[in-house]
Amino acid sequence: MTANIHVFENFNNGAEYILLPVSIFLFLKQTFINIWIEEMKKIKWCILGTGGISRKFAEALKAVENSELYAVGSRTRESAESFAHEFNVTKAYSSYEDAADDPDVDVIYIGTPHNLHCENTLMSLEKGKSVLCEKPLSINGNEVRKMIAKAKEKKLFFMEALWSRFLPNIIKAKELIDSGEIGKVKFLNSCFSVKSSYGPEHRQYNKVLGGGSLLDIGIYNVFLSLFLLGKPKEFIAMAGIGSTDVDNSCSFTFKYDNDTIAVMYSSFMAQCDSIAEIHGEKGKILLPNMFHCPNDVKIIRSDGKEEIIQFKFKSNGYNFEAEEVVKCLLAGQTESKLMTWNDSLDLIDMLDSIRKRCGIIYPEHD
Repeated sequence: MTANIHVFENFNNGAEYILLPVSIFLFLKQTFINIWIEEMKKIKWCILGTGGISRKFAEALKAVENSELYAVGSRTRESAESFAHEFNVTKAYSSYEDAADDPDVDVIYIGTPHNLHCENTLMSLEKGKSVLCEKPLSINGNEVRKMIAKAKEKKLFFMEALWSRFLPNIIKAKELIDSGEIGKVKFLNSCFSVKSSYGPEHRQYNKVLGGGSLLDIGIYNVFLSLFLLGKPKEFIAMAGIGSTDVDNSCSFTFKYDNDTIAVMYSSFMAQCDSIAEIHGEKGKILLPNMFHCPNDVKIIRSDGKEEIIQFKFKSNGYNFEAEEVVKCLLAGQTESKLMTWNDSLDLIDMLDSIRKRCGIIYPEHD
């Protein structure tokens, strides 16, 4: 039944007033209350670091509900203000500490070089801020354990920003494997290799900044094998150490039960298709070039039939990890169930083991 709406005119000033049925009035009232509550729930983000990865994350935040990029911290005012202008950030700070001191900040994304991850995380947690820290969480397992211990002490949310873990295509690959779509997995092969055009001073080659192919891009290969197959029984690894004393290339092979093998490598020396193939007894799953990014999933079955699973992405892909953080914060969680602290420990411990086998050392941390 259509509700009657009565319009009365105020003869003193000509204004019209609308009298609504109580049910409609209550509905509108609740709607406005809900909008107000949602606004009150908005998570205010601060980004530390203004490099390439921070820019990608800032762009992704535009697509994340209940989020506001509120502050940015850099080591120079010029860099902070330029970043703030580009991404419409409210507050720009010329030091990481000043940014973390802002009382309105809820969570800090750390996009600084590898060597600063532990320092920046401990500082942010100490100042009462939740943290999303870019991968790798730090240079080694000892530092990661300190970071987790501080998060526990402060009862604050803390998560590693390994964006691939939250991508629908990577999650789908895991679901297909676990459901037996390609049978028992017997072989995984993944490569992440790009020919770097940067000089020895760049972070990719800079030992002080935690450079090297393993921590920068090889981590995606290690993550994929751990995520899809679990921790290996044994492994072998070797690296090509360059003039700056970091690994320009690194190769590692994991052995699992039932003779399952994962063969992986990373390199700054050559440009190749960075794909991942997971071979099972009934077919294989192909993660196309730049396998760690938003992409399709291709299934090739033993009978030759192929299937391509496509996904719609509303942003660059970094939004998925940010959405997980917002979800956890609004639920009062200190740890993600998708990327747990144990997951991060398994990953950094595996990276430590590979580094030790290859002789990759960071004297200021190890």
